[in-house]
Amino acid sequence: MYVRVRLFAGLRERAGTGALEVELPDGALLGDVWPALGLGEEPSGLLFAVNRVIGTTRARSRGRDVVYLEYEAYEGMAEDMMAQLAAELARCHELCAVAIHHRVGRVEIGEVSVVIAVSAPHRAAALEACREAIDELKVSVPLWKKEVYAGGEEWIGKGS
Repeated sequence: MYVRVRLFAGLRERAGTGALEVELPDGALLGDVWPALGLGEEPSGLLFAVNRVIGTTRARSRGRDVVYLEYEAYEGMAEDMMAQLAAELARCHELCAVAIHHRVGRVEIGEVSVVIAVSAPHRAAALEACREAIDELKVSVPLWKKEVYAGGEEWIGKGS
């Protein structure tokens, strides 16, 4: 998954930019973000804020250059299943609200494919719910992804 990290004050100056995008493995935790930034030793008292989970289309996959993605869904069923997933996550993690949205059709490199937003009284519950949401969405919601490469294409995932 790709994560966009906004940097402020001294960290912005250290990085030379106000935002960095890092690739993290599925199931990564908040503690995995700092090492991935490559900005040296983590400052004491560093604060992180997690405000959403976004899946962004990446330019390389399975060792190939991706031109764009195309998503197809059984839309009515996918919407119902994402709503059920959101309700189950809210119940299990005592969340205030959960929203899940996945695009269909052509998605260009760098564009957002999926958004998961969670609000919770406690950060740990929100983070765990986001991780569970993306993992479950990938295996149970009727969505299919085609990766289009320079010189070819391939449907990816279960049931493709």
